[in-house]
Amino acid sequence: MVLSLSDEETVNTAKLISALRDYEKTKTNSKEKRVDFTVTPSDNDKKILIRAITETKSKSGYVGVETIREMVSFLEKKNYDKGIIIAKKFTASAKKEVKKSNIELFSDTYSHNFTLDRLFFTITKYVEKLCIAKCGKVPAEESDCKGHSDDNYSCDIRLISDNADFHNEKGWKDFLERDLIKLLQIEKEL
Repeated sequence: MVLSLSDEETVNTAKLISALRDYEKTKTNSKEKRVDFTVTPSDNDKKILIRAITETKSKSGYVGVETIREMVSFLEKKNYDKGIIIAKKFTASAKKEVKKSNIELFSDTYSHNFTLDRLFFTITKYVEKLCIAKCGKVPAEESDCKGHSDDNYSCDIRLISDNADFHNEKGWKDFLERDLIKLLQIEKEL
């Protein structure tokens, strides 16, 4: 399935939620109009469905109440403890239906409200994890890292880490979210 940029952003939001909440991904399932992630929190065995809607049934681009009801039925049938649905826009009736269920809603207008501290903490955790995977250890000092020398970066992990330091210092949340997405992509490739 080839995703448009906005579809990719929707899927990336699902990945951000999963990383920031420390969910462990157990399964990914792509269908024609959605990508489903089955995840579990690291501290318990609850089964959570994160559904990223990549294409809507309506021409307006809004996700309607039928999609929410379908997801509620799916959660019950497959014994999920909770659901999270992500799309660009939801109708008013879909928003009302979500309030009656065990589903969280994320969209362009319903912000995910990730704090700078939480984003930066998660980025640091992933940088350390990726350093161990790539080089076998986390550098104790900046000079221990061979990914940067003579003002050149030979390691994307180090580059993203340094960028994240700057983005955090400036309070640029959107940039930190992009930094984390890049780290998640590197993790997938390693």
